[in-house]
Amino acid sequence: MDVKRLLLVIPLAVLAYLLVIQWNADYGQNNVAQRAPTSASQNGSSNDAAEEGLSAPSSAGNGSVSQGAANMPGKKAQTSSEHMVRVRTDVLDLHIDAQGGDVIYAALPKYKAALNSEQPFVLLSDNQRRSYVAKSGLQLGSHDGRITYTPSKTQYSLDKGQDVLTVDLKANIDGVDIIKRFTFDRGRYAVKVQYLVANQSQTPVSARFIGQLARDNSPDPSQGGGPMSMKSFLGATFSTQESNYEKISFEDIREDGFKNVTSEGGWVAMIQHYFTSAWVPRNDQKNLYYTSIDSRDRNVAAFAGPTRRITPGDQATLAATLYVGPKIQDRLEAIAPNLELTVDFGWLWFIANPLFWLLAKIHSLIGNWGWSIVLLTVVVKIVLFPLSAKAYKSMAKMRKMGPEMKRIKEQYGDDRQKMSQEMMKFYQKEKINPLGGCLPIVVQMPVFIALYWMLLESVELRHAPFMLWINDLSAQDPYFILPIIMGASMFVQQLLNPTPPDPMQAKIMKMLPVIFTFFFLWFPAGLVIYWICNNVISILQQWIITRKIESDGETGKASKAKS
Repeated sequence: MDVKRLLLVIPLAVLAYLLVIQWNADYGQNNVAQRAPTSASQNGSSNDAAEEGLSAPSSAGNGSVSQGAANMPGKKAQTSSEHMVRVRTDVLDLHIDAQGGDVIYAALPKYKAALNSEQPFVLLSDNQRRSYVAKSGLQLGSHDGRITYTPSKTQYSLDKGQDVLTVDLKANIDGVDIIKRFTFDRGRYAVKVQYLVANQSQTPVSARFIGQLARDNSPDPSQGGGPMSMKSFLGATFSTQESNYEKISFEDIREDGFKNVTSEGGWVAMIQHYFTSAWVPRNDQKNLYYTSIDSRDRNVAAFAGPTRRITPGDQATLAATLYVGPKIQDRLEAIAPNLELTVDFGWLWFIANPLFWLLAKIHSLIGNWGWSIVLLTVVVKIVLFPLSAKAYKSMAKMRKMGPEMKRIKEQYGDDRQKMSQEMMKFYQKEKINPLGGCLPIVVQMPVFIALYWMLLESVELRHAPFMLWINDLSAQDPYFILPIIMGASMFVQQLLNPTPPDPMQAKIMKMLPVIFTFFFLWFPAGLVIYWICNNVISILQQWIITRKIESDGETGKASKAKS
């Protein structure tokens, strides 16, 4: 293959990769709402007898609804102030509906809705614009319907000097005393949810913990950027013994769904850009995981714990952990195995994870995420320098021998076979590997793509300042200065590369900086900083190597002239 054609294919392949991702974002899962069936009868949705909610499916089938179960909320009911419990900690602001004990609102005071805004970011809410809630229910014997709890008070707050806050909701169902307890810890986004069941009746009862995450098809409010920005995955994820991490899009939920999977331990989550909610049941019990569509046409990802039999006079505690917060790896990893995978670095996660670890270590030393990106790029370029050096040496030789190669093509332009033979002879004579400038770049591409997705997914960059006018590394440059600098660096880099002899190829190559600049106009500033640093270091490396080869060539000519 003509090396110059291959040099053209590589950047075009990167461009095609970006276009495919953008096409998937525009015409994939974000348009599910337009294609979704209006009926709630598919894939385990409720029937008329259970119109007020969903229960856990049986172990067989695909999300079917069992009768007589403790139903989850279906139709939206008006919640009066006396049935609303508000809980405030240093990191969470929650609203709990006493009719069922669901978390129907969750704001994160440590994360603002927008830069320079005083409003907190709202992850869970149930209103006309968006419905996204964390539901939990107790399937208690033959009791049908939601349990209405009585809270001790409607306002709770974690006071200064207080490390743990306990919120109890109480109820009695046919002689069975129930306490639904929420336990909050200072500085933690993980909430312990317990059912304390005391059977004061004369007959045994069965009890089962069911946790669900229900979300409509509304767009991800944490996904910023313009029309050309990359989109993070929005949907459900599961971790079971069969698969450590499995993503289920909203479209998949409405088609095949997630088959009922029984697993010891595991978890279920809804993920979006930067934030997640997750139900984590106890890891020493077998849990059932499934998806469904509820009567409000919301996508449901859920688990159901094992059924406990409670004899008269006995007590039982059923528990699970609810996480509502940012996707911070060390926090997630401390809650459950593999929960840190919700920080979705894509299929190159095994490269992205070490890169993020290094980025975090650098940040711990200098305290600025922008400069941490700069130093990380320098470290990566140093590690990959042997490969880069081979590529730049090959391109420098091709550039140096450009006039001779052009002469051969002009001489044998009408006979392509003869021209190829002469070119191969020329390569062998000058010890030039026509693929030497491309293969090292191809090897490096996975590293750069992994680094790209790592920077895109890291919540640590959200609203993180750099310097001067860049006060949010997760947002686009408001003045488009960084993308223009990036395009200029690409243009300078092209000047150091051999010019394609084909005029059409040369024109296309000259257009690439303009095309990439257009794409990068809407990219987060942190990503553009990475590309600028990468280009600048590459230019410096390539310039030094090119000068060395050219000077060696001049020295060789001078030596021959003297002899």
